[in-house]
Amino acid sequence: MSDRSFEGFLRDAGWADAERFPLTGDASTRRYIRLRRGDQTALLMDQPQGAEAPTAPANATPEERKALGYNAVARLAGADCGRFVAASNYLHGLGLSAPEIYAADAPNGYVLMEDLGADLFTDSLAKGVSERQLYKGAAEVLATIHAETAPAVLPPDKPLHAYDETALMAEVDLLTEWFFPVGLGRTATADEVSEFHGLWREALAPVLHTRPVFVHRDYHAQNLMWMPGRTGAARVGLIDFQDGVAGSPAYDMISLVEDARRDVSPETGRLTLSHYLNKMRDQGTPVYEAAFALEMALYAAQRNTKIVGIFARLFRRDGKARYLDLLPRVWSYLNNDLAHPALSGLKSWYDRVIPFAARGVPNIGSKR
Repeated sequence: MSDRSFEGFLRDAGWADAERFPLTGDASTRRYIRLRRGDQTALLMDQPQGAEAPTAPANATPEERKALGYNAVARLAGADCGRFVAASNYLHGLGLSAPEIYAADAPNGYVLMEDLGADLFTDSLAKGVSERQLYKGAAEVLATIHAETAPAVLPPDKPLHAYDETALMAEVDLLTEWFFPVGLGRTATADEVSEFHGLWREALAPVLHTRPVFVHRDYHAQNLMWMPGRTGAARVGLIDFQDGVAGSPAYDMISLVEDARRDVSPETGRLTLSHYLNKMRDQGTPVYEAAFALEMALYAAQRNTKIVGIFARLFRRDGKARYLDLLPRVWSYLNNDLAHPALSGLKSWYDRVIPFAARGVPNIGSKR
């Protein structure tokens, strides 16, 4: 991607003369630049094309999936910033504070968008904003999204991929592929992986056919902005939703209250869930609470299994040792998640195969 195409995009969008302030990034190939022109600001996304594999089609063969790799099979957006644009259009259309798209050149990986500011939930909490207030706002966003069945296509033309068994299984496989070498000092055996797969498929089967909604997929305090100048659910700004899929409404709730990067108080977690359920009832889309509790337990265990694997991968493959310090929190969630009766078979596998002493930083700290 040449500098001329970069400069040309900004020129065509009318922002070539703006001051540029690069923002720090971490776990993706995208970079963001805040643009300032007088008292106006905007945000530029620069996504290098070809940096990540495309999404695997739903009908891809096992051989094709293996060739494309994890990102593709897990239905991640990869370098397709058009998925960000489409998801933002969809969420913006629901009246939510996803960034307005000012200009986009998806083939070259550029998006110019509304700047939602810098007040992430984590920053707002540090400034003394009430945790309960923030999380009630986040619950209202979920209720707004979940009032609608997930569309097949996001505007103008991006299919919304299903969060299906293939994607969910690719995610839990991160545990055996990446955590085992880090936490146990060995690879998983073929028998261990085979049993693991069977138990997960059995556990997930009852929740794969619920009414699908748009799932943000990484809905937590570092991807949510506090915008108190707006009203209702629009007080919460949304970012980093390009990997959105059609799946269970329980997934984003778990992502919110079992945050891998910060402790959410149990009382806030209960109030957030209660507020969500009340909003869903009041808007005429009530939730059957017993079924929802089961979905939360299953997706909590699935998500935290994935995160353990991702954090181990970020350490082992990418040299980002700081992610090891987050593992005790995630393992604490996962240990609690596995206590649900519907997960008894999986709990037995985890307890037999992964000793409690390996579920955190102390035993793997020497490998930094």
